[in-house]
Amino acid sequence: MLIQFNFKNFKSFRDEATLDLSAAKMTEFSNRVISVGNEKILPVAAVYGANASGKSNVYGAFEYMSEYVVNSFKYGDEEDFDDIRPRPFLFDVSSETADTSFEVYFTVPGDKTEKCYNYGFCIGQTGVTEEWLNYKAKTARKYSTVFYRDEETLDLVGVPKTSRENIEIALEKEVLIVSLGAKLKVAKCKLVRDWFLNNEFADFGDAVTNFFMSRVLPAGFIDDEKIRANVVKYFSSFDETIKGFEVTKLPAQEDSKEEKYLIDALHKKIGSEDMAKIPLAHESAGTLKMFALYPELQDVLQNGGVFFIDELNARLHPLLVRNFILTFLNPEINVNHAQLVFTTHDTWQLSNQLLRRDEIWFTEKDDMGLSTLYSLADFIDEDGSRIRKDESYEKNYLLGKYGAIPSLKTIDFFKEG
Repeated sequence: MLIQFNFKNFKSFRDEATLDLSAAKMTEFSNRVISVGNEKILPVAAVYGANASGKSNVYGAFEYMSEYVVNSFKYGDEEDFDDIRPRPFLFDVSSETADTSFEVYFTVPGDKTEKCYNYGFCIGQTGVTEEWLNYKAKTARKYSTVFYRDEETLDLVGVPKTSRENIEIALEKEVLIVSLGAKLKVAKCKLVRDWFLNNEFADFGDAVTNFFMSRVLPAGFIDDEKIRANVVKYFSSFDETIKGFEVTKLPAQEDSKEEKYLIDALHKKIGSEDMAKIPLAHESAGTLKMFALYPELQDVLQNGGVFFIDELNARLHPLLVRNFILTFLNPEINVNHAQLVFTTHDTWQLSNQLLRRDEIWFTEKDDMGLSTLYSLADFIDEDGSRIRKDESYEKNYLLGKYGAIPSLKTIDFFKEG
């Protein structure tokens, strides 16, 4: 489970930002808090904010870190590192050349020893400038070092001796030890790499992503009727008119070996036992989005990963969004402690009947273009008081009490003269 994510000098975030999924000391919904080792962790985090306030950059920072961990073993001197380097905060001369940093604290699904891990790295103009991996046993107070590197140091104290020489020889400045070590089958490196691989991402603010995700089929969908039946059950939670799916293999094309299929949604006809066939591509945008969400939802619930979604509310009814969130909040369904982190404008979910104060986050951008990230649990109002759990979060947010809303002016440029 993700305990905490820290990042710095990434796009609109010049200063360090922290997304903390550890539970604060509060009484609401205490039954949903998950205890692992000495940590108490939340299953959900919702990120609100105005357009262009930095919500998507929180998503982007975690996605960038994940992709770099998984892929950096491919990077080398022949690469143009400017294309790989994360984009720093550009409105400050000193930040343009400064390092960008990423760091996570996490636990591993199914780990009976309940260890906690701390992993992070910094990236400069030409490559990795710092990287570290530490772990803490359930009964320990302090973290122990697995490895540490900077531009002058390479300390592999916690790496097996048989692998140290290979890492020392093969490590390049663009490559992470975790990425290289995973390829060399170093157990702790593979554990970290696999934790990132276990997470899922969906950017519904990106039209291209929307297009391709809606065409990704759940594992086993083509050949396994039970899988298709499960998808029908999933759809029945919001649309009972879909009674099944029919899969037809299309003729192979001469210039392609790729197998293609036509998916029809089956709808019951009024006054008849026959089914009407509608190509899945012709279903509503909301239905296609829910279809796109299913494979990743299936994976994270089975594997206990983190599902990070940008613009969860896009094209979905608020009740459907709430039902999706409740899937992660229900311990009878979410038995493997999967987590949902999402950005949204849907203030209907901003409710003390659904979310804890420490599950609600805001992004705000100031006049200099600097984004900040903060939790409702840490927010102090004008009177110096913390937010009460019985407040109307939605009403007060729209009134501007918590910040993180657009600064609006009248659209008057259509006026004549």
